[in-house]
Amino acid sequence: MERENILNSDQNICLHVDSESFAGAIIPPIYGNSLFTFNSYEDYVLGETNQQNKCVYWRGTNPTVEIAEKKLAALERGDTCKCFASGMAAITAAIFNSVKSGDHVLSVGNIYQSTDELLNYLQKFGVEHSTVFSVHIDDIRNAIRPNTSLIYIECPTDMNLQLVPLKKLASLAKDNGIRTIVDNTWATPLFQKPLIYGIDIVVHSASKYLGGHSDLVGGAIITSTEIMKTLFKKEYLLFGSSMGPYEASLLLRGLQTLPIRMKALQDSTMKIAQFLDKHPAIKRVHYPGLGQKQFSNETKHQLTGFSSLLTFELKNADHNTVKSVINKVKVFKIGVSWGGLESLIITPNLGHNEEELKKKNINPHIIRLSIGMEPSEDLINDLRNALGQ
Repeated sequence: MERENILNSDQNICLHVDSESFAGAIIPPIYGNSLFTFNSYEDYVLGETNQQNKCVYWRGTNPTVEIAEKKLAALERGDTCKCFASGMAAITAAIFNSVKSGDHVLSVGNIYQSTDELLNYLQKFGVEHSTVFSVHIDDIRNAIRPNTSLIYIECPTDMNLQLVPLKKLASLAKDNGIRTIVDNTWATPLFQKPLIYGIDIVVHSASKYLGGHSDLVGGAIITSTEIMKTLFKKEYLLFGSSMGPYEASLLLRGLQTLPIRMKALQDSTMKIAQFLDKHPAIKRVHYPGLGQKQFSNETKHQLTGFSSLLTFELKNADHNTVKSVINKVKVFKIGVSWGGLESLIITPNLGHNEEELKKKNINPHIIRLSIGMEPSEDLINDLRNALGQ
């Protein structure tokens, strides 16, 4: 294999930095200064007029953050990346850059609740929002309106973990002059690369697998040079939600072990998904890694691996059953978010929102697991005890 191809492999992108630029340091320094000075007025003017590529002020470009951004852009096979203070900050910037008053946003399948709330909030500014819960391309086509300017998806979708055919979706959108945004947090850039299928913008919550240690809140946008040019000047600089250099250093640490962690998490989660799939108390397990039966012809090559987030539906259950299972676990921790080293359990059923969940095509008796680094045998025994007979 040629040296260039080796260095451009995902594992090497995650692991290495140009240590020669930092006096041989294998860990890049944290540039904690809020501003950068110039040798001349002329240099200052050049910086002010090109803040995307010049270090002027922390809110624009920071050397530590820039290293993480270049890695994420390379992993996603995108032109450029900007990192944000949270996943929602990145999602908000990407959406606001893509719509104007009078437009319509179509979301496909289930998406993160806060993203859904943001899209509904945009009605305040004259932006319509609707959802098509089917992931079939014909149903998506039928849901497009004359004023649809954006199609927003998570792939796999939230909770039900359905796969959207990204290549067909991108082609459909381009034929209709519609921009596409994909939240790729579940798959990570290692297991799915939406941009190569023609998707316009990829967003991530770096708080999940990319950071990987539950000590970082961050987000990222990866896209083309053309889109980023306008997004940087408006939604990035003006919203003031840039990632700090300390958070970027945590992200860089997380990226170093991302390939190893994702392989281990996938192996463990597969065992747990198979156990749950055969358990008599469980109606259905939602996990793309369980087999080809969950893949269409358009999506079976999209994912090259599977992460550690899955959901399952209980048989003959009510809200008390859901509560009982969650309260009986000992190894799993009850908590939101996912993608760290610890295993987590949660449900979207809060006891008062069952009808709302049904409207969103979510079984009220669904439980979500984020599998961590504990031995899979311990996690299976924990679930076996919690589920009983």
